[in-house]
Amino acid sequence: MKKIIVASTNPVKIKAAQDGFQRMFPGEEFEVAGVSVASGVSDQPMDDQETYQGALNRANNASQASPGADFYVGLEGGIEAKGDDMEAFAWMVVRSRDGKTGKGRTGSFFLPQRVVELIHEGKELGEADDIVFAQTNSKQANGTVGNLTGDAVTRSSYYTEAVVLALIPFKNPELY
Repeated sequence: MKKIIVASTNPVKIKAAQDGFQRMFPGEEFEVAGVSVASGVSDQPMDDQETYQGALNRANNASQASPGADFYVGLEGGIEAKGDDMEAFAWMVVRSRDGKTGKGRTGSFFLPQRVVELIHEGKELGEADDIVFAQTNSKQANGTVGNLTGDAVTRSSYYTEAVVLALIPFKNPELY
């Protein structure tokens, strides 16, 4: 059984990592656990590079916090202004015990103007989402993407696809 450490205790992120590994390696068994580690970036990353750096830092910090696992998964959600609009996305970084790294990014979607206004007022995306959709702690549930799609895409399924993409080098080691 392979051990995976997810650089978060958020159950949505842990489930996404587990689902991604199971989809890519259906014949294997995994033990998945979460650990809380620092991202080394802003609480709300505001561009693609900062979001990627947060995911990379989380994967590296998880490997230091819980040595001995087979894989470490860093997930970081971010936003970036595109003119008057704002897109949301997330980066996933998977690091193996021997230091091999895989990277994947979700698709992006654009936020409603009211959410953007709240972010410009200093709120994090999750907090703005809770205000607009009258929820509590939606980032540990369906998240912004789930609210906007009526759960056609949940936060977990949204992240799972990027975990799968980050696992490509491990599925195809002869190419990487």
